[in-house]
Amino acid sequence: MCRKTTVIQLSDHFNYGRLLRFTLPSIIMMIVTSVYGVVDGFFVSNYAGKTPFAAVNFIIPLLMMLGSVGFMFGTGGGALIAKMMGQGKPVNETFSLIVYTSIALGTAIAVLGLIFLRPIAVLMGAEGQMLEDSLIYGWINLLALPFYVLQYEFQCLFATAEKPQMGLYVTVAAGVTNIVLDALFVAVFSWGAAGAAAATGFSQAAGGIIPLIYFRQENSSPLRLVKCRFDGKALWKTCSNGSSELMNNIAMSAVSMLYNIQLMKYAGENGVAAYGVLMYVNMIFLAIFIGYSVGAAPVIGYHFGAQNYDELKGLLKKSFVLLSVCAVFMFIAGQALGKPLSVLFVGYDQELLDITAHAFFIFSFSFLFSGFSIFGSSFFTALNDGLTSALISSLRTLAFETGAILILPVFWKLDGIWLSVPAAEGMAVLLTLFFMKFKQKEYHY
Repeated sequence: MCRKTTVIQLSDHFNYGRLLRFTLPSIIMMIVTSVYGVVDGFFVSNYAGKTPFAAVNFIIPLLMMLGSVGFMFGTGGGALIAKMMGQGKPVNETFSLIVYTSIALGTAIAVLGLIFLRPIAVLMGAEGQMLEDSLIYGWINLLALPFYVLQYEFQCLFATAEKPQMGLYVTVAAGVTNIVLDALFVAVFSWGAAGAAAATGFSQAAGGIIPLIYFRQENSSPLRLVKCRFDGKALWKTCSNGSSELMNNIAMSAVSMLYNIQLMKYAGENGVAAYGVLMYVNMIFLAIFIGYSVGAAPVIGYHFGAQNYDELKGLLKKSFVLLSVCAVFMFIAGQALGKPLSVLFVGYDQELLDITAHAFFIFSFSFLFSGFSIFGSSFFTALNDGLTSALISSLRTLAFETGAILILPVFWKLDGIWLSVPAAEGMAVLLTLFFMKFKQKEYHY
């Protein structure tokens, strides 16, 4: 008897259409999640002013760094579970251990963050009203950090559970919550940065709790939360698999903090605010690449575990074609939308608007390159090769981008800061292609 193919399963043969249908929910999930910061920034900038807007952008990278352990557990655990499923092994105890451990770790990180947030913000250069607004936004968000970790984690694990649509529904519900509460707390009640933080916290709680309820009950996915024993080997494999995504997120956040420090030096508060607008657009554009990589990873991991090497080779080829088309369209969109988006966020300040629009023109060249290294790192994670994945992601950010942000402004000042990302992403593509070629025989793709 032939089974129906309306529900796409990991064991299916994936043509372009099926691959896009399976990964699209993950792409939309990541876009919606990235919209959280965008919505916060829009309302704070237009209803609270430039200083609170700069403060929110100043502290967001640190919060993203702390929450990135969820991405580690999601991608690393998803790769391990998908491989076990391909091998026909039971997975629910491993799945449950990963989720329970992430809750405990997220809570511990939140407590430490509450204690050390002020000295970190001061060390980064915040002072006066900008410091106080940063702390208010940060403290409120830290209270919701365990949910933030879970939300990141389940965005990956829903795809592994063959339920990317369910993950999309949860993420959209959380995103709508954030938008509605931002409008209420910031635009109506005029709570400024505190209102934006509260809106984000409530939306993250929704994004973390709903999946817990879903997987705790009987459901139609292969995964369910059950009682489990401690398995250090499984946790180690999860963390090593996901270490690249953890390092990538930490490095991106650290680099964003370095950008803010450099911008305070070369352009002051206006530079931080302009960079915030760039990061909002960058988060949405990169969410497309990240979402595709997250959605495709369980498929890659399953077929690798099942030793379907022809399918694995086809998935890699199709992915590079799709990424190339997307990169060109995103570059064109970045060039065309730079000025309108700048007006949307900072149109009330002509000097800030000019800086932001000029930065957009330079920065958008990075969209031609960024998707390939993001997918390359995720590809090796799906193959359970955490070391190679970590090398790609850490060199891309910690080495290439950090070097660029420290060196290029010496020659081109503020323009050197905007050039740093395109330069680093270009070098990262060359590194990714090297590893793809070097590992080809080992993984049979």
